Amino acid sequence: MRPPGSNADAFQQRPRDNGCLARRRFFVDEIRGGAAELTGDDARHLTRVLRVEPGQRYEISDGHTAWLAEIAEAHGPRVVFRLIEPIETAGLPVRIVLCAALIKFDRLEWMIEKVTELGVDSIQPIEAARSEKGLLQASAKRSERWVRIAREAAEQSRRLRVPEILPAVRLDVCLREFQGYRLEEDTAPPLLGLLEQSPASEIRLLAGPEGGWTDAERESAARAGWLPASLGPRILRAETAAIAAVAVAAAFASAARYNGTRDGESPAKPLPEGLAAN
Repeated sequence: MRPPGSNADAFQQRPRDNGCLARRRFFVDEIRGGAAELTGDDARHLTRVLRVEPGQRYEISDGHTAWLAEIAEAHGPRVVFRLIEPIETAGLPVRIVLCAALIKFDRLEWMIEKVTELGVDSIQPIEAARSEKGLLQASAKRSERWVRIAREAAEQSRRLRVPEILPAVRLDVCLREFQGYRLEEDTAPPLLGLLEQSPASEIRLLAGPEGGWTDAERESAARAGWLPASLGPRILRAETAAIAAVAVAAAFASAARYNGTRDGESPAKPLPEGLAAN
């Protein structure tokens, strides 16, 4: 027999910690009374694939605060978490909005996954003149799938919230509602240089389809206040250009946060007059 209070007894009473590196973040609809409930596919993944047990720990977020939480119950399509402590989640000091031309859906979905991991806040699919015919109408049936892809990518990258996926619109609608930087060939100024010249609280990027913009689209974008910006001399695929642009914007925002923290200043600045929202 083990004497009461032995180390073995203490070990038996410890929670089953599945390891910090193994923890994945899950999004819950709400947190109430120190607990949260997860249902649906994520819950089934936990109970049927991972075979979780009470006491194991995961990270959860309601879109406002991230928490380290312990599983209290796990049965089929329902998992109940008990909150342990809040987790600080570093975010970017600026919002990044990507307006991306519709391309073949398998490549578009890969792009959604990657820009979500990089920190994009909102994705606005658009129909450009050189987008394949029928993609705008077909996009309505894909919207739920795109939201699910963004959600899973946000969980994997431990983001605080899932980026919004807006309904696809035609380019002229997007040009009226937003202003920012339109990705163009290397004859345009570098995107990074433009960001450094005019730091803002929101960065909006407009990425074109395969084949690029038409002259009419370039003129319309210029009239609407979109500034041409390049990613260098290479010819990039549409999804690669969108991902690269978000990566540049995210790196710039991260550097601004670092410099602001180091200098004791706020890294986020008001939107310049030339890029003010309509």
